[in-house]
Amino acid sequence: MGKSTTAQLFAKAGAGIWDADAAVHRLYAKEGAAVGPISKACPASLTDQGIDREALKAWIARDKTALKTLESIVHPLVAQDRADFIARSDRDILVLDIPLLFETGSAAQFDLVVVVSAPLEVQKQRVLDRPGMTEAQFNILLDKQMPDDEKRQHADVVIETSSLEAAEKAVQDVMAIAKQRQKDA
Repeated sequence: MGKSTTAQLFAKAGAGIWDADAAVHRLYAKEGAAVGPISKACPASLTDQGIDREALKAWIARDKTALKTLESIVHPLVAQDRADFIARSDRDILVLDIPLLFETGSAAQFDLVVVVSAPLEVQKQRVLDRPGMTEAQFNILLDKQMPDDEKRQHADVVIETSSLEAAEKAVQDVMAIAKQRQKDA
C-alpha cells in the first residue's frame, strides 16, 4: 500500500480527493484538453483513444526539448483541473495528491503538506509491480524526484505506509489536525 491506498483512507475519512495522475489520464484521453496541443507538438502520439504515452516516451528520449515542451502544455491544464475540482467540491477537507509537489515549488500554496513514505526498496517494488514498468523507468522517476529524506524534512506530517494500521492512524491524526486548523482559522 502506498499513496493510492492512503488516498482511499482519506476518502473513507470524509476528505475529497484529487489525484494529479488521474487528471493527466483524463487530459490525455480521447477529447481530453491536452490531446490537441500535444498532438501538434508530437503528431506521432495521437491515436483514436487520445495520447499514446509510449510515443511520448520515445519523443522525450530522442528530443532534449520534448519534456519541457510537454510540461509547458500539461502543467497549466493540470493546475486548471485542480482548481476546478477545488471550486466544485463540497467537502470541508480536500486532499490533493501531487507527486512532484516539492519539485515544482508548489508546497507553499497548501495549508498542510503530508508526505506518504515507505522505505526505498518497498517503493521500488511497488513501482516495478505496475504493468510495463522497468527498473530503468523507475530510476528515471527517482531522478526526477526530491529524495525521500528531503521530502520528509519539508513536510508538516509524514505518513509511513509500511503497515495499514499505522497509515490508518496517521490519516485520522491528519484529519484531526486539519479540522482543528479550520476551527482556529
